[in-house]
Amino acid sequence: MSLLADPITPIGAARPDAVVAGLRELDGRTVAWFELSGRTATSSGAAEAEVVERALSIAGTVGCPVVGVVRSVAVEVAPTGLDGLVAWGRVAAAATRLSGVVPILVAVTGPVHGSLAPILGLADHVVMTADATAYVNGPAPVERITGAQVTPGELGGSAVHSSTSGLVSLTATDADDAVAALSELLDHLPDNHLAEAPRRPTGDAPTRPCHAAASVVPAEPHRSYDIRDVVADVIDHGSLLEVHPDHAPNVVTAYARLGGTSVAIVANQPGVRAGTLDIPASVKAARHVQLADAFGIPILTFVDTPGYQPGRELERRGMIRHGAKLVHAYAAATVPRLCVIVRKAYGGAYIVMDSRTMGSDLVLAWPRAEIAVMGAAGAVGILHRGEDDPAIRAKLEEQYRDAFCTPRIAAERGLVDDVVDPADTRRVLAAALPRLRHKRPELPARKHDNQPL
Repeated sequence: MSLLADPITPIGAARPDAVVAGLRELDGRTVAWFELSGRTATSSGAAEAEVVERALSIAGTVGCPVVGVVRSVAVEVAPTGLDGLVAWGRVAAAATRLSGVVPILVAVTGPVHGSLAPILGLADHVVMTADATAYVNGPAPVERITGAQVTPGELGGSAVHSSTSGLVSLTATDADDAVAALSELLDHLPDNHLAEAPRRPTGDAPTRPCHAAASVVPAEPHRSYDIRDVVADVIDHGSLLEVHPDHAPNVVTAYARLGGTSVAIVANQPGVRAGTLDIPASVKAARHVQLADAFGIPILTFVDTPGYQPGRELERRGMIRHGAKLVHAYAAATVPRLCVIVRKAYGGAYIVMDSRTMGSDLVLAWPRAEIAVMGAAGAVGILHRGEDDPAIRAKLEEQYRDAFCTPRIAAERGLVDDVVDPADTRRVLAAALPRLRHKRPELPARKHDNQPL
């Protein structure tokens, strides 16, 4: 059965060869829909842009999500092509005005090149089919300017955008699958920034103990595991929808439900680079936190990180500046925020991952959590630099871990609200979430903040 329910209330019905647009139902939700069906490279794109701009305007007026399916748009290389460039500029401006007002979701099911491509970066989520491509400059100009020969897929295929660039939230097999993915994403998002996060009964008791989560985490701090196994047991069963799974996999971003309420998940992934934070992971997590906050979706953070990933190239590429994006996103977020320290929480990365310092509303720690400036091995290496005996170093590390790397120290300083049995994690979180539902912090009066871009 189709997710789309006709009839459509049309926009620009006189131009069906250029674009189909209108208000319609997507899986029971009213959306402002546009579908660019593909035209020849001699088209200016002005007609398409005008209709899409109108669809965006109506979405803002009605307060409904924008959903687009884009197959192809090209701008004519001629004087008349300037009209297309200008028109798509107006679309970009309209999308910017809607940012954080209504969700904007786009499926790319064919080639999207040139003037429309940058607009994909303004969408909240992009789904891309396996055979689709998206880029600003194609293979010909790349070869002409740089001398490099590259195929369209190598330049801007779905594999590139899902893993390397981070543009794509989910991949799909075909157009129908892409629309289904958009609907699944939309199921976790409200109609607009004034609406509450969607609630769906799941039949999973909030008081259910999460024994599986407790058993999955190794006692040894250096052993890896998949944090998704922990998350999946804490949230409502079967509700996990991971986004950007192939990009910056050392951090997991996802939507889920807790007691039926939609929540945004951010979690360090110990199974990839030990869960360290680097530039792609920081930016990926920051984007997810910012989107969730814009649309009133509570944020649930799972912490298990030894710190920031070290590296000369990372520092040269701006680890400080890009890492600050995650700091800014968490510190600025006003939605209910719940944090679970699962195992390691060291250094600046611990602070960034929605610690009490960042403004988290509830911070829980598991009994074996290690919350400290650094791990025992690193600390002993500094405090006892001249000690070379492995047995003595091991004893010193054990003493340091027992004395300083316990949640008790953090709890005594008010940095942890409670040390909980892992099996009770779901019960405590599910009870807290509705009690934080009406959180309304006062914000300073200003034009806007200056987030680190």
